[in-house]
Amino acid sequence: MVLSALKHTALAGVVLVLSAATAQASTVKITPLGSHDGEFCVFDRAMIFEDPDGTRILYDAGRTVAGPDDPRLGAIDVILVSHMHGDHVGDRHIPSVNAGECGKPDVSVASVPNSNTIDIALKTGALIVTGSEMPKFFGNKLKALGGDPSKSQLVRFGGSRTVGGVSITTVPAVHSNGIAGAFVHGALGELLEQAGLTAYAGPPTGYVLTFSNGLSVYLSGDTGVTAEQKTVVADQYKAKLVVMNIGDTFTTGPTEAAYVINDLIKPATVIPSHANEPATKDGNVIAGSKTDIFTQAVNVPVHLPLSGKTMAFDGGGMCTEGC
Repeated sequence: MVLSALKHTALAGVVLVLSAATAQASTVKITPLGSHDGEFCVFDRAMIFEDPDGTRILYDAGRTVAGPDDPRLGAIDVILVSHMHGDHVGDRHIPSVNAGECGKPDVSVASVPNSNTIDIALKTGALIVTGSEMPKFFGNKLKALGGDPSKSQLVRFGGSRTVGGVSITTVPAVHSNGIAGAFVHGALGELLEQAGLTAYAGPPTGYVLTFSNGLSVYLSGDTGVTAEQKTVVADQYKAKLVVMNIGDTFTTGPTEAAYVINDLIKPATVIPSHANEPATKDGNVIAGSKTDIFTQAVNVPVHLPLSGKTMAFDGGGMCTEGC
C-alpha cells in the first residue's frame, strides 16, 4: 500500500511538471530591444515575438537594434516594418546597448542608404513581410546587395501570410509613409533631399499577428484612431494583446491611445510603445510622463517594454512570466 501510494505521488509529480512545461511551451515570448537595458527609452520601438514553435519575428528594428551583429537578435525568421520613417526602418542605429543616455541615445552609426532593416535581413536571412508598396522597394534593395529579392514579401489589407506557426495580416494606419532621399541611391535621392520630398511607399500599416497558441496581437504602428481598430482588430481578429504607440504629435497620444484600448479594442492587456520620451528610470515609470498618463488611463493591465526583459503571454493575452 505504501509503495503504491508512493508511485501515485511520483506520477502526480511528473504530471504536474509536464503540465507546467506544456503551459510554458504554449506561450508567446516578447522581448523589447531598446537602447538601454531594463529601461523604456525615447527611440524604443523594436520587439522580438517568438511563437511556441520557435518562429521569431522582429518588429520595427528602428534605431535601437545595434545593427545586424547585435547579439540580442539571435535567429530571425521575419522582419516587419510599419512604415518607412527612419526611426522605424532604421536610418541609423546605436553602436552598442547602453550607448548615450535613455533620453538621448547614441545613434551615430549610419544605416543609409541600405537601412538597419535591410542589413539585418541580409545577415539573418529573414523574410521582410510588409504591405503597401514597400515590398518592391525592399526587394530591390536586397537584390542590389546580393540578396534574394523574393525574400521581400507582400501582405495587403484584408489578406494574410503564414510563416511557421504565425499568421500575419496588415491593417490600415493613419500616418505618412514617404521614403526619404537618403534611402534612394544616386541622383534621384539627391533631388528628393534638395526638394524636401519623399518617394511614394503607399499607406502605412499596422499588423495583426495570430500565433499558434491562439494569441492575437495588434501592432499599431504609427497611427491615429481608425475605424478598423474596432471592425478589424477587435471584431474580426479579437486581439487580446495590443502593442500601442502613445508618443503624441506623430501618432496617438496617451489619452487617444487609452480610448483605443478602453472603447474600441478592449484587449486583455497592453504594451505601450513609441513613447518618444525617457519613460522609465531604474525600470519604473517616471511620474507625469506620457507613459504614466497612459498607464493610469487604461482599464487593462499595462506591461512596460523594458529593454532585454522577456515577457511570456498565453493565448488569452495574459502575461504568465516576466511582467
